[in-house]
Amino acid sequence: MATNSSERTDLLAALATARSALTNTVRGLSDEQLGEHPTVSSLSLGGLIKHVASTEEAWLRFVVDGPSAMSFDLPAGVTWADFAAGTATEYPQWAIDRENDFRMLPCDTAAGILAAYERVAARTAATLAAVPDLSATHPLPEAPWHEPGTVRSVRGVLMHVIAETAQHAGHADILRESIDGQKST
Repeated sequence: MATNSSERTDLLAALATARSALTNTVRGLSDEQLGEHPTVSSLSLGGLIKHVASTEEAWLRFVVDGPSAMSFDLPAGVTWADFAAGTATEYPQWAIDRENDFRMLPCDTAAGILAAYERVAARTAATLAAVPDLSATHPLPEAPWHEPGTVRSVRGVLMHVIAETAQHAGHADILRESIDGQKST
């Protein structure tokens, strides 16, 4: 168990480093600046932090509850082809929520987004402290982007969350520099 404990500590430290790289990009910015889209993309700094927090939260629910924690069901009569083409007659709530995670909504503030992310980080640490084995696996939920029958371990989930957080921290650094010329490091 000592190796597992040390590995757990190392993985959580790597995630904390990636989180810090992301959240440091918003230091000193207003709520309005967090909602800006300074590049041709629709990404905003506030939206990136909301997305990363939501993604981490979903994957840690998966660690505990398995594939039922991440449902990608489509409404009756809607196909994945319709969904991908943007021609669906109705969109599932999970897709609407995901789009809202990428945007600063009128009710969002920097303080609120950062506090929510801190709560997610605390739940992640608590969840991982309770998981006895990082090698425990669950099958991935059915979705076109998951190979049927694929499983992911707790360790694999953490590595995915670290990679996603670090990738978006890089995006955030570009956005920050585009907003006011400042770098986060």
